[in-house]
Amino acid sequence: MARVAIITARGGSKRIPKKNIKDFCGKPIIAYSIKAAIDSNVFDEVMVSTDSEEIAEVASSYGAKVPFLRSENTSNDFATTADVLEEVLNTYKAEGKVFDSFACIYPTAPFITSERLAEAAGILDDGSDAVISVVRYSFPPQRAFIIKEGKLNYQYPQYEKSRSQDLEPVYHDCGQFYFCRTEKFLECHSLILPNTKPYILPEEEVQDIDTVSDWLIAEAKYTVLHNGE
Repeated sequence: MARVAIITARGGSKRIPKKNIKDFCGKPIIAYSIKAAIDSNVFDEVMVSTDSEEIAEVASSYGAKVPFLRSENTSNDFATTADVLEEVLNTYKAEGKVFDSFACIYPTAPFITSERLAEAAGILDDGSDAVISVVRYSFPPQRAFIIKEGKLNYQYPQYEKSRSQDLEPVYHDCGQFYFCRTEKFLECHSLILPNTKPYILPEEEVQDIDTVSDWLIAEAKYTVLHNGE
């Protein structure tokens, strides 16, 4: 079973300049994803998909392969992650390399670990079509408010009197990694496949990094988790 790790790292971030290679607690943030993928020992190849020569150079210096750069079609603001992954897999196939499964790993996921990647790979190999990292909402969405004409209303009035502990847990994608069987992914062109299993992460290991404030929170979390190392 051949497997490739595809780390998606487009250049040109606007809200956080050079986001994918910006220093995070002492090294470029993409380095954490690369190291975790390599150390997991579940991939035949760890590659970075990018349109940036600068990102490619940094990625290579940390041990990832950058066998080709993205095309213009997958480098714009409208290209989806699925578009990028499909291009990578098809380019490899044209070069004679076929992978039975792959993991899409985000470059801004410093909390990712080799152990969690190995565990997720095991779940995939146990018969799933896909495995996606998720985290439970810290507050039940069923108790959400909406504002209509300046007035506060329950979005789901049927849950107004429900106890929080009685509500069904709800999860969301935590933006770290996605394992998929290649054939099924190419058939569906989606990371959510018919038999997708969750890999549940604790909230302390999850942080969206879209703004400078997010970045500072992530660094603080990382420092606490790693005892200042």
